[in-house]
Formats: sequence, C-alpha cells, structure tokens
Amino acid sequence: MILNQYSESELSEAFGIEMSSVEGLGVGAGWGRVAPGASSRTDRHDETEFFVIVAGTGELTVDGRSHPARPGTVVLFEPFESHIITNTGETDLVFFTQYWRDSARARASATSRTRANHTDRPQFVFSTPPTPNGDLHLGHLSGPYLGADVYVRYQRLIGNQAWHLTGSDDFQSYVTAVAAREDSTSAEVAAHFSAEIAATLEAMDIEVDQYYVTSTDEGYREGLQRYFTRLVDSGRIGPRATPALLDSETGDYLYEVNVGGTCPSCSHGTGGNICEECGEPNLVADLVDPASRLSSAAPKTAEVERYTLPLHEFADAVADHHKLGRVPARLRELAQRVFARKTLDLPVSHPSDWGVRPAEDDLGGQVIWVWPEMSHGFLHGIERLGAGMGEEWSKEEPSKDWKIVHFFGYDNSFYHSILYPVLYRLAHPEWDPDIDYHVNEFYLLEGQKFSTSRRHAIWGKEILTPDTVDAVRYYLSRTRPEAERTDFRRAEFDRARADTLVGEWEEWLVGLGDRIDRHFDGVVPDAGTWTSEHTAFLARLSIRLDEVTAALNPEGFSLTAAATALDGIVTDVRAFSRQQSALAQDGRWSSEARTALALELAAARLLATASAPLMPRFSAKLAAALGIPAIAGWPDTADLVEPGSRCTLSGTRFFGTDEQR
Repeated sequence: MILNQYSESELSEAFGIEMSSVEGLGVGAGWGRVAPGASSRTDRHDETEFFVIVAGTGELTVDGRSHPARPGTVVLFEPFESHIITNTGETDLVFFTQYWRDSARARASATSRTRANHTDRPQFVFSTPPTPNGDLHLGHLSGPYLGADVYVRYQRLIGNQAWHLTGSDDFQSYVTAVAAREDSTSAEVAAHFSAEIAATLEAMDIEVDQYYVTSTDEGYREGLQRYFTRLVDSGRIGPRATPALLDSETGDYLYEVNVGGTCPSCSHGTGGNICEECGEPNLVADLVDPASRLSSAAPKTAEVERYTLPLHEFADAVADHHKLGRVPARLRELAQRVFARKTLDLPVSHPSDWGVRPAEDDLGGQVIWVWPEMSHGFLHGIERLGAGMGEEWSKEEPSKDWKIVHFFGYDNSFYHSILYPVLYRLAHPEWDPDIDYHVNEFYLLEGQKFSTSRRHAIWGKEILTPDTVDAVRYYLSRTRPEAERTDFRRAEFDRARADTLVGEWEEWLVGLGDRIDRHFDGVVPDAGTWTSEHTAFLARLSIRLDEVTAALNPEGFSLTAAATALDGIVTDVRAFSRQQSALAQDGRWSSEARTALALELAAARLLATASAPLMPRFSAKLAAALGIPAIAGWPDTADLVEPGSRCTLSGTRFFGTDEQR
C-alpha cells in the first residue's frame, strides 16, 4: 500500500507554480498548488498527463482553448498539447497529477489531423502588408503571400475558420523616397502601387479576405493614436534623447531608406534600422561607416528626442510568449542574440512629414514609426473583417480566443516575433496573444537578390496568366526558401513546366483518359478483382495523403514538402501504370485490369484533392474531368472515383508550354 497526502511543506517551485512528487506509483505523480491570480508556465511534452482538481477554482488553457476548473474536474492532456493552469479564485487551487510515456499515443498525437488545427477558434492569417513603393515580384510572392493563401485554403478544407488578411503599408519611408524621385506625392505613390499589388495578388489566385489601406481606411489614424496612447500610458514608452544621425548638408534626420552602412552586429552592409542579413535591428547611430543617401557628406551625430522603448527589459516576456505558439528555432535564436545586448533603447517615433502623429504632441514633427504601427494594423484588420461579417471583433479589446498566424520574411522577424509581443503586452496587458509564426528566407533570382534598382526582378504580372498561374504556384512551392535561401531560375521553371507538369502529370492524365475512352466509352469502371499489388498501391496512396496532410498542418507547414508529395503521387501512379499495362489486353486478367484503372483514377482523385490548396485551378479542372464535385473537404482516405461517372480526361489540357499554345 502507498498512502500519500497533500502537504504544503513539501512543495517547491516548478513550472511557475509549486509542485511536490509522489513516489512509488509506477508513473510520475505529484501535487500542485497555484496561488490566487497565478498561472503555470506553458508546458508541452511527449507524456500523457492528467490533472484532478482537488480544491479551488481556475481555468485550464489547452492549445489556446479555455476550460473551467473546479473541485472534481478531471482533465487528460494528450502528448504535445500545450497546457496552462490559472487560479481565478481567492484561495489556493490544488490539484493532483499523473503522467507517463505511451509511445503509441504520442505517435497518434504527433500525426493527428485535428490536434494541431484550431477547430473552434477564429484564425486570422496575416501575410506581411507590402510596401506600396512598387509592385510584387516573384521574391515577394513566393514567401508570405503564397504561404498564407495555401494555409487558409487548407484550413477551410478541413472545416476550420480561417481568413487571410493583409494591407497596404502606406506610411513606409520607402514610399516617400519614390515620391521624391518621381516628383509625385507619397499619397499618390501609395495609392497607385497599392492598387497594383492588389491586382497582382488576384492574378496569382491569392485570395485576400480583408485588404486594408492604412492611409485611407476610416478610423485607422484615430485608432492608431489611441493604441499609441496606451503604450505611453503604460509608463514604459516615453520621450528620451538618444544619439541619431543627421545629414551634414541638409540637416535632415536619417533613418531607413536614407542611410546605409555596416551592420554593427554581423558586419554586412545594411540600411537603417534593420539588417536583412542577420535580422537584428540597428539604431542608425551605431552603424559602422554610415553614409547618407541625401548627400555625399559624412553624416553627423546628434541627440534627438524620440518616443523610446527600453526593449532590453522584456527578454523574459518575449521568451514566455515564444513558449505559447509555433515559434521556429530561427526566431528564438534571433531573440537570443537581440537580448544578449546590455541595452536596446528603441525609438518608436521618428521626425517625418509622412505618417500618423501621436495624440501626445510632446515632440513636434514626429510620426509613429511605421513598424510599431503595423502591430496595430493587424488588430485594425481583424476589426474591419469582423464588421463585414457581423462579428463584434474589437481592436480595442482583442480576445484570447483569437488565433493569429503570421507569414513573413526573415528580414521582418525582429518586428513580428520580438517587438510586437512586447507592444501588445503594454497596450493590452490583459491579453496574452496566441501567435504562430511562419518565416521564409530570401528567394534569389539567378543566384542574386531580387533588385528593382538593378532591374533584376521578374514581376508577378510578367509571368502570371490564367494558363501559367498554377505552374508558377507549383514551382514557387517546390523551390520556396523555407529553411535556407533558394533560387528561381527561369530555364528551370520552364523545364519543370514542360517536363514535369506537361510531360509527366498531364501526359499520364490524358493517357488515362484515352484508356477509359477506349475500353469503357469514357465511363468510370468499377474495380474488379484485387491483387496484392493493388492493395499495396492503395496503401501507398494513403501514405501520400498522410504526407500532404502533414505538410499542410500548422506544426509542420511546408509548401516544399507538399509539392514534393504531389510529385510523389504522380511518380507512384506512373510506375504502377507501367507495371499493370502489360496485362491490360489479356482477357484472362480483365477483372484485375479494371481494378488497376480504378486505382489510377483514385490516384487522380487524390491529386485533385491534395493539390487544391497549392494549385486551385488545376484541382478544379481535374475534378471536373473526373466527373466528381469540386473539392470542398479534406479526405481521411484515398477513395475510388464513383463508378459510372463521366470521365473527360482525354479532352482536357491542364498545362501547356508557350510553344504548344
């Protein structure tokens, strides 16, 4: 017999609360106490664990979902479910826990199609609002915009609420630079390129549910001013004189587009305020060998009073935030480098004529810096989306029920994953935002960075047509710079389109249609007798479905892996078709031959389904050619096409090279 009783004297700090161990039960076990108003740290592990609430009242947050806890409550956490326990009462919350490893249960949870998806929460999926100083090129499109679009399409197919939001980031200093060069106004430049960007997204079949424009949206300026006032009222942001750079000839304040130099952190060349190479911020005055882009004279240093945030004081807060959602190691490593600095007093306002001025007019001639501004823009976008849907989503009172998903390039990582969580903590201390981060690296063009100034770019509108859009989406997915920089090469794109999409995918599909026409008058046959090869191939299709599902689920989201799995479906079925075709004309094996054809059609159906998030036009065209409804849900199995369906594969051209058209 083992007898153990709760004892306060045996408790010690663990997981942000107090815990004690119970030995000898054959599994891990212990007592826990949460003081009034306290919460445990986010915990996520491979063990199965349960809590029994013994005393007190509180709240359990499991994968972002909240549940009440009171005496008698029993909750079991599957492996890898994040969980937090909070005491919302006035007395201690006491619980008993047991935990153990179960490899089968852990595997089932890791490969679950539902655990990692937020089935009962609104998901707001943001692609970084583009700067309207030019149109979008393939480097832009390959990253946040295609990623967010595919993510939302998949989430909707599995029955979840998800919306894609982005906007026109009008108040960037780069807009002002283009206006000066073109003898225009910042407002005119922003309006022109905002419209061009929206048109390019549409040409790429990137569906945006809410596209907000920061310089013209009703209520945006006033909402931003209220947000900034919240930051100031927190007592952590206020006017402070710190070193800045001025142009020696004009006396103009230098930041972002108007200054360059050597990054003080990684020694690569950089512009003002952020280094694209290492991702770290600079304060402009700390640039090595700075150079003004307004004159040839060396910049001068001066003390300039700006609203300033002592960001270095929030290392623990950012680390806690990074334990809550999906935060790649690349971002956590960046945070580690940033907070290795002894101090980082970050200006959040700058002298400028283009932007929104704080309601506090303590510093004349300054505007709220556009990057902190963007954190408010996301909340503004959610409120605007809700207004059009009859939902009372408020930027003034963000909800803990919201799931926010960000797609951005690595050069924006500091702002999204380090600065914005701190700003939200100051502006809305009652809100603990649950945010997943998806970051991509630079996409190169013929081995070099895309560059507008050097005319080294392929603009979206140059390559996107109704005939090419799916080929572009496929190739950008397959070569997307997810973990490292990758390269777009036009010759390789043309080859992939001609040899892979036309020469393999389309050739197989049209050939399959020819055989259905020839032997079954264009009507889908029923399967006949099954051989072991047939059952093995059906199992193989199920594995491919699992691969695509794993690639599109949030935890392992990867367009590269998804595109590779689509190629795998076609590779598998073409090999299967070649093997089975030898007996297709032998009457003794006609029943088995029907099964082989039915399985090829099942592969085509799986391809139509699995390609829907990545290649929506191709998916719709293939579904129609198979005589099945347009793809509206994600399957659990690889299914046969309904016998008797009218098949028009042989007369359908899914892709085509310029020469063929």
